[in-house]
Amino acid sequence: MLTIDVISDVICPWCFIGKRRLEKALNGRPAAVRWHPFQLNPDMPGEGIDRKSYRIGKFGSWERSQELDARVAAAGEGEGIVFRFDRMARTPNTLDAHRIIWLAGERGVQDAVVEALFRAYFTDGRDLSDRATLAEIAAEAGLDRAEVNGLLAGDGGLDVVRASEEQARRLGVSGVPFFVVNGRVALSGAQPPELFRQAFEQSGDPVGAGDACEVDPATGKREC
Repeated sequence: MLTIDVISDVICPWCFIGKRRLEKALNGRPAAVRWHPFQLNPDMPGEGIDRKSYRIGKFGSWERSQELDARVAAAGEGEGIVFRFDRMARTPNTLDAHRIIWLAGERGVQDAVVEALFRAYFTDGRDLSDRATLAEIAAEAGLDRAEVNGLLAGDGGLDVVRASEEQARRLGVSGVPFFVVNGRVALSGAQPPELFRQAFEQSGDPVGAGDACEVDPATGKREC
């Protein structure tokens, strides 16, 4: 079975688009998709900042920001995503969101939680810096609310997230989304489905064959 590691941030619109394109490429094919953290704004204040101020500072003007948002919205529409940038009042700090994604991986509901966080931010305009909001989103996606509240109240998952981010940067990852297929083939950006399928084949897992194959971890031989 394919293993796909995805390095992303929940405030990256192209990561949401990339998720949809990966799903199209898989087309229901079994795969272990694992999500890893990457903070686009690691120095963001814990409470986040006003989005308009942030975007003007980053892109030079609000008009330029709106032009870029329009391009993203058009790409999202092609993938069935409704981006509602008009609802997004703040650009959040995403460290807590990544801690929740780590917990979701431990509990077997990571994809659902990642999807819920993307939708909450990009479609509903919810503030992902707010811990009560994060706990509500996580609970809606299948995590235990009390466990999430306990995580956010302490340092749970913080060391794992920090280590994962450091590893990504050591690997040379400077932008997201970033995909690694079977630990062998890397793709940067929200690539079209056909390029994902090529990566599946290049990784030694051709479509239609990989699901019946296993790799012996001791010898590296494929048994099909």
